[in-house]
Amino acid sequence: MKEDSLAFKVYLEVRKKILSSQLAGGSRLVENFWAEKMSVSRVAVREAFMRLAGESLVEFGGKGGCFVKSMTIEDVKEIREIREILEVGALKILFAKKDKEVVKELELICNDFSEMVEKGYYGGACEADVKFHEKMIESSGNARLILMYKNSNIPLFHMRLGAVMDQMEDYQDTDREHREIVKGLATGNWELSYSSLVRHLYRGEQEALELV
Repeated sequence: MKEDSLAFKVYLEVRKKILSSQLAGGSRLVENFWAEKMSVSRVAVREAFMRLAGESLVEFGGKGGCFVKSMTIEDVKEIREIREILEVGALKILFAKKDKEVVKELELICNDFSEMVEKGYYGGACEADVKFHEKMIESSGNARLILMYKNSNIPLFHMRLGAVMDQMEDYQDTDREHREIVKGLATGNWELSYSSLVRHLYRGEQEALELV
């Protein structure tokens, strides 16, 4: 699939929605809907779905429908483990680099997340959450680490979106943990950043397990 193709455009958009949990496990992906939404042909949509299936993000049902893959208990545990390995590794590199621009970029993403939550744009908040973790990985500058993270197609642990109280608390916890990670990075406090990141991932795992 060429990166300047219409199919790739659809692939990126659907992938983003899946990884930010705006498309929950079990959701059906309708070709006509995505063709109209993205102003492309159904052929381009089908090609995008095939790539997503190859990356184990979607699956085709017995009657030909395409569905977002649901996470099992084992999936959730493995996701937390691989995220911790890769993100803690990236964090170590960032501490060694001491790049103030990276700190500023992460702070801006934190502000975007807070603003989205305040305005009730929960899908946008989840996209900002994905962006925060991806920025940590990308800022490491380690091409192999970046490729491993990208190819892992690691979704967020958010499995419901909305403004009910338990979810609002989750958004607030996420905002605080992100900012603690950045604060530790800005002040050279490894223990603050590390403990906040591990706690963030572990909390997400536990909340996701309650919904599986």
